[in-house]
Amino acid sequence: MFIDRAKIQVRGGDGGNGCVAFRREKFVPRGGPSGGDGGNGGDVVLQSDPQLNTLLSFRYRQHFRAQRGAHGEGNKRHGRSGVDLVVKVPVGTQVLHAETGEMLFDFTEPEQSFLVARGGRGGRGNAAFATATRQAPRVAEPGQEGEELWIVLELKVLADVGLVGYPNAGKSTLISALSSARPKVADYPFTTLSPQLGVMVYHEFRSLVVADIPGLIEGAHEGSGLGDQFLRHIERCRILVQLIDVGPLGPDHPIEAFEKVNRELRLYDEKLVAKPQLVVASKLDIADRAKLAVLEEFCRRRSIEFLAVSSATGRGIEELKERLIRLCERQER
Repeated sequence: MFIDRAKIQVRGGDGGNGCVAFRREKFVPRGGPSGGDGGNGGDVVLQSDPQLNTLLSFRYRQHFRAQRGAHGEGNKRHGRSGVDLVVKVPVGTQVLHAETGEMLFDFTEPEQSFLVARGGRGGRGNAAFATATRQAPRVAEPGQEGEELWIVLELKVLADVGLVGYPNAGKSTLISALSSARPKVADYPFTTLSPQLGVMVYHEFRSLVVADIPGLIEGAHEGSGLGDQFLRHIERCRILVQLIDVGPLGPDHPIEAFEKVNRELRLYDEKLVAKPQLVVASKLDIADRAKLAVLEEFCRRRSIEFLAVSSATGRGIEELKERLIRLCERQER
Protein backbone atom coordinates (compact mmCIF):
# COMPACT_ATOMS: atom_id res chain seq x y z
CA MET A 1 0.00 0.00 0.00
CA PHE A 2 1.39 3.39 -0.99
CA ILE A 3 0.93 6.02 1.75
CA ASP A 4 2.40 9.45 0.99
CA ARG A 5 1.01 11.58 3.83
CA ALA A 6 0.97 11.07 7.59
CA LYS A 7 0.39 13.17 10.70
CA ILE A 8 2.36 12.20 13.81
CA GLN A 9 3.20 13.53 17.26
CA VAL A 10 6.82 13.69 18.38
CA ARG A 11 8.06 14.44 21.89
CA GLY A 12 11.53 14.62 23.34
CA GLY A 13 12.22 12.82 26.59
CA ASP A 14 11.78 14.73 29.86
CA GLY A 15 14.89 15.59 31.84
CA GLY A 16 15.52 13.79 35.12
CA ASN A 17 15.04 15.60 38.42
CA GLY A 18 17.97 16.77 40.51
CA CYS A 19 18.52 15.05 43.85
CA VAL A 20 18.63 16.46 47.38
CA ALA A 21 21.09 14.38 49.41
CA PHE A 22 23.84 14.79 52.03
CA ARG A 23 26.92 12.71 52.68
CA ARG A 24 26.63 10.60 55.79
CA GLU A 25 29.79 8.56 56.01
CA LYS A 26 31.93 7.32 58.77
CA PHE A 27 34.89 9.56 59.55
CA VAL A 28 33.39 12.36 57.39
CA PRO A 29 31.93 14.76 60.01
CA ARG A 30 31.01 17.47 57.53
CA GLY A 31 29.90 15.59 54.45
CA GLY A 32 27.89 18.38 52.88
CA PRO A 33 25.38 18.23 50.02
CA SER A 34 25.86 15.38 47.53
CA GLY A 35 22.75 15.42 45.31
CA GLY A 36 23.56 14.71 41.66
CA ASP A 37 22.03 16.22 38.53
CA GLY A 38 19.29 14.56 36.51
CA GLY A 39 20.07 13.20 33.06
CA ASN A 40 19.00 14.95 29.87
CA GLY A 41 16.03 13.58 27.94
CA GLY A 42 16.57 11.92 24.59
CA ASP A 43 15.95 13.73 21.30
CA VAL A 44 13.63 12.65 18.50
CA VAL A 45 15.60 12.54 15.24
CA LEU A 46 14.19 11.93 11.76
CA GLN A 47 16.54 10.17 9.34
CA SER A 48 16.10 9.42 5.64
CA ASP A 49 16.38 5.77 4.65
CA PRO A 50 16.82 4.83 0.96
CA GLN A 51 15.28 1.42 1.65
CA LEU A 52 11.86 2.97 2.39
CA ASN A 53 9.46 4.17 -0.30
CA THR A 54 6.22 4.75 1.60
CA LEU A 55 4.94 6.21 4.89
CA LEU A 56 2.88 3.09 5.59
CA SER A 57 4.46 2.44 9.01
CA PHE A 58 3.08 5.76 10.31
CA ARG A 59 -0.45 4.59 9.65
CA TYR A 60 -0.24 2.25 12.64
CA ARG A 61 1.79 4.43 14.98
CA GLN A 62 1.26 8.14 15.49
CA HIS A 63 3.04 8.94 18.74
CA PHE A 64 6.83 8.93 19.05
CA ARG A 65 8.49 9.74 22.36
CA ALA A 66 12.16 9.56 23.26
CA GLN A 67 13.41 8.10 26.54
CA ARG A 68 13.40 10.35 29.58
CA GLY A 69 16.51 11.06 31.61
CA ALA A 70 17.12 9.27 34.91
CA HIS A 71 16.92 11.19 38.19
CA GLY A 72 20.06 12.27 40.02
CA GLU A 73 21.21 10.27 43.07
CA GLY A 74 23.24 10.80 46.20
CA ASN A 75 27.02 10.83 46.31
CA LYS A 76 26.92 13.29 43.38
CA ARG A 77 25.84 10.62 40.94
CA HIS A 78 24.30 12.11 37.82
CA GLY A 79 21.32 10.46 36.19
CA ARG A 80 21.75 8.65 32.89
CA SER A 81 20.68 10.61 29.81
CA GLY A 82 17.78 9.27 27.76
CA VAL A 83 18.42 7.43 24.51
CA ASP A 84 17.64 9.36 21.33
CA LEU A 85 14.75 8.03 19.24
CA VAL A 86 15.65 7.75 15.53
CA VAL A 87 12.62 7.61 13.21
CA LYS A 88 13.27 6.44 9.65
CA VAL A 89 11.50 8.17 6.74
CA PRO A 90 11.80 7.71 2.95
CA VAL A 91 14.03 9.94 0.86
CA GLY A 92 11.84 12.70 -0.58
CA THR A 93 9.88 13.31 2.63
CA GLN A 94 9.02 16.86 3.63
CA VAL A 95 8.44 17.70 7.30
CA LEU A 96 5.73 20.32 7.90
CA HIS A 97 4.48 21.92 11.11
CA ALA A 98 0.93 20.62 11.54
CA GLU A 99 -0.52 23.95 12.77
CA THR A 100 1.33 26.56 10.74
CA GLY A 101 2.14 24.53 7.63
CA GLU A 102 5.75 25.78 7.79
CA MET A 103 8.28 23.45 6.19
CA LEU A 104 10.75 22.33 8.81
CA PHE A 105 12.96 20.08 6.70
CA ASP A 106 13.16 18.46 3.28
CA PHE A 107 14.89 15.07 2.94
CA THR A 108 16.44 15.04 -0.53
CA GLU A 109 19.37 12.67 0.07
CA PRO A 110 19.91 9.36 1.90
CA GLU A 111 21.13 9.34 5.50
CA GLN A 112 20.14 12.94 6.22
CA SER A 113 19.16 13.67 9.83
CA PHE A 114 16.92 16.32 11.36
CA LEU A 115 16.41 16.91 15.09
CA VAL A 116 12.67 17.52 15.26
CA ALA A 117 12.04 17.46 19.05
CA ARG A 118 14.76 18.22 21.58
CA GLY A 119 14.81 16.45 24.93
CA GLY A 120 14.49 18.35 28.20
CA ARG A 121 17.53 19.30 30.26
CA GLY A 122 18.11 17.48 33.51
CA GLY A 123 17.61 19.39 36.76
CA ARG A 124 20.54 20.29 39.05
CA GLY A 125 20.98 18.54 42.36
CA ASN A 126 21.55 20.37 45.63
CA ALA A 127 25.33 19.93 45.33
CA ALA A 128 25.25 22.50 42.53
CA PHE A 129 23.67 25.10 44.81
CA ALA A 130 26.28 24.93 47.58
CA THR A 131 28.13 28.21 48.23
CA ALA A 132 30.37 29.58 50.94
CA THR A 133 27.37 31.19 52.64
CA ARG A 134 24.86 28.44 51.85
CA GLN A 135 26.65 25.23 52.69
CA ALA A 136 23.63 22.95 53.14
CA PRO A 137 21.06 23.77 50.44
CA ARG A 138 17.92 21.66 50.48
CA VAL A 139 16.72 22.56 47.01
CA ALA A 140 17.05 20.86 43.62
CA GLU A 141 15.70 21.57 40.18
CA PRO A 142 13.08 19.45 38.44
CA GLY A 143 13.90 18.24 34.97
CA GLN A 144 12.59 20.21 31.99
CA GLU A 145 9.93 18.73 29.76
CA GLY A 146 10.91 17.65 26.26
CA GLU A 147 9.67 19.53 23.18
CA GLU A 148 6.37 18.27 21.81
CA LEU A 149 4.68 19.02 18.49
CA TRP A 150 2.51 17.54 15.77
CA ILE A 151 4.10 17.31 12.34
CA VAL A 152 2.91 16.28 8.90
CA LEU A 153 5.09 14.06 6.73
CA GLU A 154 4.59 14.42 2.98
CA LEU A 155 6.35 12.10 0.59
CA LYS A 156 7.21 13.40 -2.86
CA VAL A 157 8.74 10.82 -5.15
CA LEU A 158 12.31 11.60 -6.25
CA ALA A 159 12.72 10.72 -9.92
CA ASP A 160 14.55 12.01 -12.99
CA VAL A 161 11.65 11.41 -15.37
CA GLY A 162 7.91 11.61 -14.69
CA LEU A 163 5.39 9.97 -17.03
CA VAL A 164 2.12 11.90 -17.19
CA GLY A 165 -0.95 11.75 -19.36
CA TYR A 166 -4.55 10.61 -19.57
CA PRO A 167 -5.59 7.32 -17.95
CA ASN A 168 -4.91 4.33 -20.22
CA ALA A 169 -2.37 6.26 -22.31
CA GLY A 170 0.18 3.45 -21.93
CA LYS A 171 2.35 4.82 -19.12
CA SER A 172 2.57 1.54 -17.19
CA THR A 173 3.44 -0.39 -20.35
CA LEU A 174 6.11 2.16 -21.22
CA ILE A 175 7.80 2.07 -17.81
CA SER A 176 7.90 -1.73 -18.03
CA ALA A 177 9.59 -1.38 -21.45
CA LEU A 178 12.11 1.20 -20.15
CA SER A 179 12.96 -0.58 -16.90
CA SER A 180 12.50 -3.77 -14.94
CA ALA A 181 9.45 -2.39 -13.14
CA ARG A 182 6.34 -4.50 -13.57
CA PRO A 183 3.29 -2.37 -12.72
CA LYS A 184 -0.24 -3.57 -13.25
CA VAL A 185 -1.32 -3.25 -16.89
CA ALA A 186 -4.97 -3.53 -17.95
CA ASP A 187 -7.38 -2.14 -20.55
CA TYR A 188 -9.40 0.07 -18.21
CA PRO A 189 -8.77 3.58 -16.80
CA PHE A 190 -6.91 4.22 -13.53
CA THR A 191 -5.06 0.92 -13.56
CA THR A 192 -2.22 2.66 -11.71
CA LEU A 193 -3.42 3.77 -8.27
CA SER A 194 -0.07 4.93 -6.90
CA PRO A 195 3.25 6.16 -8.36
CA GLN A 196 5.47 3.36 -9.66
CA LEU A 197 9.24 3.72 -9.86
CA GLY A 198 11.60 1.99 -12.27
CA VAL A 199 15.34 2.31 -12.99
CA MET A 200 16.19 2.75 -16.65
CA VAL A 201 19.69 1.46 -17.43
CA TYR A 202 21.35 2.81 -20.57
CA HIS A 203 24.48 1.15 -22.00
CA GLU A 204 25.35 -0.28 -18.55
CA PHE A 205 26.91 2.93 -17.29
CA ARG A 206 24.07 5.48 -17.08
CA SER A 207 20.77 5.10 -15.27
CA LEU A 208 17.70 7.22 -14.64
CA VAL A 209 14.80 6.82 -12.21
CA VAL A 210 11.46 6.88 -14.02
CA ALA A 211 8.15 7.49 -12.20
CA ASP A 212 4.76 6.41 -13.55
CA ILE A 213 2.23 8.91 -12.19
CA PRO A 214 -1.48 7.88 -12.05
CA GLY A 215 -3.57 9.26 -14.91
CA LEU A 216 -4.69 12.89 -14.92
CA ILE A 217 -8.07 14.08 -16.13
CA GLU A 218 -9.68 17.48 -16.39
CA GLY A 219 -10.23 18.93 -12.92
CA ALA A 220 -7.47 16.83 -11.33
CA HIS A 221 -6.06 19.87 -9.51
CA GLU A 222 -9.43 20.16 -7.72
CA GLY A 223 -9.65 16.48 -6.84
CA SER A 224 -11.31 14.91 -9.89
CA GLY A 225 -10.36 11.33 -10.70
CA LEU A 226 -7.47 10.43 -8.44
CA GLY A 227 -7.27 14.16 -7.82
CA ASP A 228 -4.24 16.14 -6.78
CA GLN A 229 -3.06 13.55 -4.27
CA PHE A 230 -0.34 12.44 -6.71
CA LEU A 231 0.37 15.71 -8.52
CA ARG A 232 2.86 16.57 -5.79
CA HIS A 233 5.08 13.72 -6.95
CA ILE A 234 5.65 15.45 -10.29
CA GLU A 235 7.21 18.47 -8.55
CA ARG A 236 10.54 16.70 -8.01
CA CYS A 237 10.84 15.20 -11.49
CA ARG A 238 13.46 16.90 -13.65
CA ILE A 239 11.82 15.99 -16.97
CA LEU A 240 8.18 15.35 -17.84
CA VAL A 241 7.20 12.87 -20.54
CA GLN A 242 3.60 13.32 -21.62
CA LEU A 243 2.13 10.24 -23.25
CA ILE A 244 -0.68 10.72 -25.75
CA ASP A 245 -2.54 7.70 -27.09
CA VAL A 246 -2.76 7.94 -30.89
CA GLY A 247 -4.46 4.56 -31.21
CA PRO A 248 -8.06 4.11 -32.35
CA LEU A 249 -9.35 4.15 -28.76
CA GLY A 250 -7.33 7.22 -27.77
CA PRO A 251 -8.65 10.79 -27.57
CA ASP A 252 -10.16 12.07 -30.81
CA HIS A 253 -8.21 15.32 -30.53
CA PRO A 254 -4.65 14.64 -29.29
CA ILE A 255 -3.76 18.35 -29.21
CA GLU A 256 -6.71 19.02 -26.91
CA ALA A 257 -5.56 16.18 -24.66
CA PHE A 258 -2.08 17.75 -24.51
CA GLU A 259 -3.51 21.17 -23.61
CA LYS A 260 -5.78 19.76 -20.90
CA VAL A 261 -2.99 17.89 -19.13
CA ASN A 262 -0.76 20.97 -19.24
CA ARG A 263 -3.60 23.12 -17.92
CA GLU A 264 -3.98 20.81 -14.91
CA LEU A 265 -0.24 21.00 -14.27
CA ARG A 266 -0.31 24.80 -14.52
CA LEU A 267 -3.29 25.15 -12.21
CA TYR A 268 -1.60 22.97 -9.62
CA ASP A 269 1.80 24.68 -9.85
CA GLU A 270 3.11 27.08 -12.48
CA LYS A 271 6.60 25.61 -12.11
CA LEU A 272 5.49 22.27 -13.52
CA VAL A 273 4.87 23.57 -17.04
CA ALA A 274 8.31 25.21 -17.02
CA LYS A 275 10.02 21.83 -16.76
CA PRO A 276 11.52 20.31 -19.93
CA GLN A 277 8.81 18.25 -21.58
CA LEU A 278 8.90 15.50 -24.17
CA VAL A 279 5.70 14.49 -25.96
CA VAL A 280 5.52 10.79 -26.76
CA ALA A 281 2.87 9.36 -29.06
CA SER A 282 2.15 5.89 -27.68
CA LYS A 283 0.73 2.74 -29.30
CA LEU A 284 2.50 3.39 -32.59
CA ASP A 285 1.83 -0.20 -33.73
CA ILE A 286 -1.93 0.53 -33.94
CA ALA A 287 -1.70 4.29 -34.53
CA ASP A 288 -4.29 6.36 -36.33
CA ARG A 289 -2.02 8.04 -38.87
CA ALA A 290 -4.17 11.19 -39.01
CA LYS A 291 -3.89 11.72 -35.24
CA LEU A 292 -0.16 11.02 -35.33
CA ALA A 293 0.42 13.53 -38.13
CA VAL A 294 -1.62 16.25 -36.41
CA LEU A 295 0.24 15.79 -33.12
CA GLU A 296 3.67 15.71 -34.77
CA GLU A 297 2.96 18.88 -36.73
CA PHE A 298 1.68 20.62 -33.58
CA CYS A 299 4.87 19.77 -31.67
CA ARG A 300 7.04 20.90 -34.57
CA ARG A 301 5.31 24.30 -34.68
CA ARG A 302 5.59 24.71 -30.90
CA SER A 303 9.25 23.51 -30.82
CA ILE A 304 8.33 20.68 -28.44
CA GLU A 305 10.41 17.52 -28.57
CA PHE A 306 8.35 14.71 -30.08
CA LEU A 307 8.76 10.98 -30.47
CA ALA A 308 6.45 8.11 -31.41
CA VAL A 309 6.96 4.71 -29.75
CA SER A 310 5.36 1.33 -29.41
CA SER A 311 5.93 -0.24 -26.00
CA ALA A 312 4.43 -3.52 -27.21
CA THR A 313 6.86 -3.98 -30.13
CA GLY A 314 9.79 -1.98 -28.74
CA ARG A 315 9.84 0.43 -31.68
CA GLY A 316 11.35 3.78 -30.70
CA ILE A 317 12.23 2.67 -27.14
CA GLU A 318 16.01 2.91 -27.61
CA GLU A 319 15.68 6.32 -29.21
CA LEU A 320 13.49 7.41 -26.29
CA LYS A 321 16.18 6.32 -23.84
CA GLU A 322 18.77 8.38 -25.73
CA ARG A 323 16.49 11.43 -25.68
CA LEU A 324 15.90 11.11 -21.93
CA ILE A 325 19.61 10.76 -21.20
CA ARG A 326 20.37 13.80 -23.35
CA LEU A 327 17.69 15.91 -21.68
CA CYS A 328 18.90 14.96 -18.20
CA GLU A 329 22.51 15.75 -19.08
CA ARG A 330 21.36 19.13 -20.40
CA GLN A 331 19.60 19.76 -17.08
CA GLU A 332 22.71 18.82 -15.14
CA ARG A 333 24.82 21.25 -17.14
